[in-house]
Amino acid sequence: MSDNLLTLEGVHTHIGAYHILHGVDLAVPRGQLTMLLGRNGAGKTTTLRTIMGLWKASAGKITLGGRDITALPTPQIASLGVAYVPENMGIFADLTVRENMLLAARGAKTTAQIDDARLQWIFSLFPAVEKFWNHPAGKLSGGQKQMLAVSRAIVEPRELLVIDEPSKGLAPAIINNMIDAFGQLKASGVTILLVEQNFNFAKRLGDTVAVMDNGRIVHAGAMKDLAEDEELQHSLLGLAL
Repeated sequence: MSDNLLTLEGVHTHIGAYHILHGVDLAVPRGQLTMLLGRNGAGKTTTLRTIMGLWKASAGKITLGGRDITALPTPQIASLGVAYVPENMGIFADLTVRENMLLAARGAKTTAQIDDARLQWIFSLFPAVEKFWNHPAGKLSGGQKQMLAVSRAIVEPRELLVIDEPSKGLAPAIINNMIDAFGQLKASGVTILLVEQNFNFAKRLGDTVAVMDNGRIVHAGAMKDLAEDEELQHSLLGLAL
């Protein structure tokens, strides 16, 4: 029996007149961190948005925990324990950090109803969230906004985190903090699908990897194997490390 939490089989996505995904096959093993890599324009963000139902697959099948979610609306997919952190982070700039967190905690009507042990755990991962608790989210730095975006995604227990380029534009010290936090999240049993451009970030965190090009998966396997094969990195990603 497959131990993949999420699978995509032959997924095609059209956006208007444009055919973006051309039969994507992707497996995300349960309890692991899967990196989705590829050059700009390869179709990575479209893949995430299609998984979340924000764009509808025009063909193929998406399965979560054995359930076909291909045609489900986004709120229903989220209710199955899936959280999405888009590239633009999607925070509400005019609301405080606290208010942003409360909006994400669907089971709570007040901050006091958010699970305190879980909140303290999030503060240990991202101290800036606690430090700027009552500050407007729009006043945070880029790194702090990214920490808030991930914190919102995990304020309630999730089975799957889908995250688009969390290290983009961040300073190295903040990236190291992110790597530590994602490592702890993975250790807690959360399954993570993560799009990333920073290959050093990817190879430090990833268990498995899939590489996209022109709307297809062109390579899939262990992250360790790709990290050790510079020739393969260069042919797939144009990298020279």
